[in-house]
Amino acid sequence: MRCQPVPGRRSARVLVLVLLIGLLSGTATGVAQEPTPPPNPSDDDLRRSQQNVDSRAAEVARLTGELAVLDRKVDDLQAALAAKRETAEAALIDLRTARDAAAAAAQRAENARIETRAATVAIDEARARLDEFVAAAYQQGLDAGPIGLLTDATSPEDLIARAQFTELIARNQLQAQDGLERARVEKANADSAARAALEEAKDLEDAAEAAKAVADDALAAAREAARAQAEQLAAVEAQRAQVQQRLDAAEAADAGLRAQRERFEDWQRRMAEERAARARAERAAAAARLAADERSTGLRGSAAVQRVIDRAMSQIGVQYVWGGGNGRGPTTGIPDAFGSPLNRVGFDCSGLMLYAFNGVGVDLPRVSRNQFHAGQKVPISDLRPGDMVFFRDDGEPIHHVAMYIGDGKMIEAPYTGASVRVVPLRTRDLVPQAARVL
Repeated sequence: MRCQPVPGRRSARVLVLVLLIGLLSGTATGVAQEPTPPPNPSDDDLRRSQQNVDSRAAEVARLTGELAVLDRKVDDLQAALAAKRETAEAALIDLRTARDAAAAAAQRAENARIETRAATVAIDEARARLDEFVAAAYQQGLDAGPIGLLTDATSPEDLIARAQFTELIARNQLQAQDGLERARVEKANADSAARAALEEAKDLEDAAEAAKAVADDALAAAREAARAQAEQLAAVEAQRAQVQQRLDAAEAADAGLRAQRERFEDWQRRMAEERAARARAERAAAAARLAADERSTGLRGSAAVQRVIDRAMSQIGVQYVWGGGNGRGPTTGIPDAFGSPLNRVGFDCSGLMLYAFNGVGVDLPRVSRNQFHAGQKVPISDLRPGDMVFFRDDGEPIHHVAMYIGDGKMIEAPYTGASVRVVPLRTRDLVPQAARVL
């Protein structure tokens, strides 16, 4: 799934540019804390340093702009790949559905064939019973007509007995004939059902084959996009490295800039450590809350929302895996150009939502574009914690989902190479409606 690039390195270049402009103008830069003053240089050192900064300030600004353009290019590549992956995953779901339907139809056809064979056996049995009655009547030489009964009877009692026996034979013969007709009707119905079931099975098998072709094409497109993206990213990173080398050279040319850079990198490390510590604390707190009320069921309202958020927050730091995650937790995903997921377990964006909402008994669809239709649509201006927010490029399907957790923040599984994280709610490519399930 696509997400905005981590802004650390770009922010570093922008801050360096601000520091350069501050040196040129002699005004304060507005950083949070004034760094420790460097040793007092001589007048000649100050003059040479100022001349060096003046000559390189424009180059620093231009290189910083190039880095911003490269960051945007990486972001666009991630978005394009995410859209193709969502299409491929949706096609796989369609394929599974078509195959299941074809298998059910084939079973119905088999059941109809069994019924046809049973009906054929019933016909044979009914015909045999009818033949037995006809043969019995013939072998007994019975004349069932009135004259035959009178002429053959030896006494009134014999006449009555012969009449009763003749009636019994007639009834049994009629029942045998009725059974034969019913068996024939049942066989005709079974034959018709078998033909209909076979036709349905063939149609569904054709649909399954068509769905397989679509899924194969979609997966091939996604894997080709991943391969092409990997090549483009390698080219972008190579270009970034060249720009970074020139920027480093411009910054290192002045002793004052080197000191500022060192102070900034120290601040950046401390900020990264603090962010990591906050993430660990947030994950531990969420896990503790989940453990405390793990036996609670039937949660509603704010308690249900809190559990959903806590389940998502408890997965902070779990790696992104395309196609990974279900209601029980992280899983392996779909192979792509970044390597087989057989030894990689994690979440993609929609998999994280599956796990979070499963904690309150909500069974979401698998892919983000379908999750958009799973709840009540609310405008972004009315966001509440627990709402799902979605991202799309102009004219393209939805390709990313995250969860709003309040205070202008969201939690997401962003893209390959990143992990589940809490970031400020992005507005770029944000769909103007969110989905509210709870």
